[in-house]
Amino acid sequence: MSSTVGVVRATETADVMEPVVDAAVMRDVLGHFASGVVVVTARGPSGPIGFTCQSFTSLSLDPPLVSFAPSRTSSTWPRIRDVGTFCVNILAADQEHHSAGFARSGVDKFAGVRWRPSRYGAPVLEGACAWVHCRLHSEHDGGDHTIVLGRVLELAADHSRTPLLYHRGAYELILPRPREESR
Repeated sequence: MSSTVGVVRATETADVMEPVVDAAVMRDVLGHFASGVVVVTARGPSGPIGFTCQSFTSLSLDPPLVSFAPSRTSSTWPRIRDVGTFCVNILAADQEHHSAGFARSGVDKFAGVRWRPSRYGAPVLEGACAWVHCRLHSEHDGGDHTIVLGRVLELAADHSRTPLLYHRGAYELILPRPREESR
C-alpha cells in the first residue's frame, strides 16, 4: 500500500507556523472522494448561460440551501450572479458530454443541447437526473474559488436516472442497487 504525504514544508506567519500543502498532492488525495457533476445555468440577457461544476452539495434543510464553488477565474459565474437566480442540473451518467461541453470557454455551450426553462426561466437540461432552482443567497471567499449559497426555490428528480460521478480524475459509473419494496 502506498500513501502520499501532503505537507511539504512549513512557513512562519505572524504568530503561527502554517504547513504548506503541495497542490498536486492535495488534488491527488482529495480525488479519492467521488463527487457528482453539475451544470449551473441561468437565462441571461443574451440567452442561456452555464458552466460545469463538481463542488456542489446540499447545505441546509431549514432554510433550504445548497452550495457550489466556481473558480474565481470563471467568466460565466459573474454573469449568472448578475441574473440572481440559477438552476443546478445534476448530470446523469450518460451526460459526460454536457460536463465537457459546459467546461469549455469561448463557445456556444448550448449548441445542440436540449433544455426547457424552469418556472423561473433558467435552463433545465433534458435528461438530468435532478435539478435545483435557486435564488442567490450569499457568496463567501474560498481561496481560489467563490463559495456560493443558493436558496432553493424549486427542485425535482428523475429517480430512474443514475448520476454521473467524477473520481480520481475520471468519470465513473455506479450500478444502482435494487430498491427494497416497502412492507
